[in-house]
Amino acid sequence: MVPRPIARLGHSAFEDEREQVAGTTRDTGRAVAHAPVEGAAPPIFIIGSPRSGTTLLRLILDSHPRISCGEETHFLRDLEAITGRNWALVATYGLDREWWLERIRNLYGDFQAEVLARSGKARWAEKDPTYTLHLEFIEELFPDALYVHLLRDGHDVVASFRDRWGYKSAARAARTEWARYVTAARALGTRLSSERFLELRYEDLVTDPETQGRCLFGFLNEEWDPTVLDFDPTEHRATDRYQWFTAGRREAGGDASTIYRSRVGTGGGSLDPFLRTLLRRRNGELLRELGYLGDGTSV
Repeated sequence: MVPRPIARLGHSAFEDEREQVAGTTRDTGRAVAHAPVEGAAPPIFIIGSPRSGTTLLRLILDSHPRISCGEETHFLRDLEAITGRNWALVATYGLDREWWLERIRNLYGDFQAEVLARSGKARWAEKDPTYTLHLEFIEELFPDALYVHLLRDGHDVVASFRDRWGYKSAARAARTEWARYVTAARALGTRLSSERFLELRYEDLVTDPETQGRCLFGFLNEEWDPTVLDFDPTEHRATDRYQWFTAGRREAGGDASTIYRSRVGTGGGSLDPFLRTLLRRRNGELLRELGYLGDGTSV
């Protein structure tokens, strides 16, 4: 089923400057960053390295009766340029940074509110691994956000990069990308309380999905619903690519389960010597710290 188009994207934040919008007046053109709305459930962001299983986590969340978690939008990653790398140019218009942050927050909030209204759900989440490198900006926009970091063995991540995007991409993941994303996510975790940051492991999620799922929804302060683990029958906003790619993975692994374990440990056996050595030489300490490299393994 093709989802209905999103209408009036961000309309309420921009439609009438004669009204006071979120504490901003036409006279001053200044904005005050909003505090979290009392009683409203905080937004959820799934972060982590690409190819770490974040799509699996999004489907689990999207199958919950109260949570909407669609495809990656990249909206916030792209909008950050306004107050980031393009700020020297944008600032010449005389509108301060808080003015722009408020409008970006409202634009994105209006988009998600419209999606919730159409889906009949109460709370939104976004899964976008690229947001892992833009967490300071997201914190500015949503200071009450909850983060779920999905961690996966770097060997398996590199193998997945290779299978999905080719050998050069896999080499880049082995050299820098896996560690860069993991380090950025965990750095945020050290700054936030356990009430706002949860780290799960892909290996645990696929091996014992109910235990990990209960942990996840407990963290989100949502009731457990076992149907989230049987997410295939649920209608998800997803591209056709997801359907055929997932089906191919299940067939190749000989595992027809909704949550399949066949991809755990594939990198250790399928990486060629160059990729394996590159990953371990560049990121051996991190692999060992996370338990993905035995103490007796040569780096």
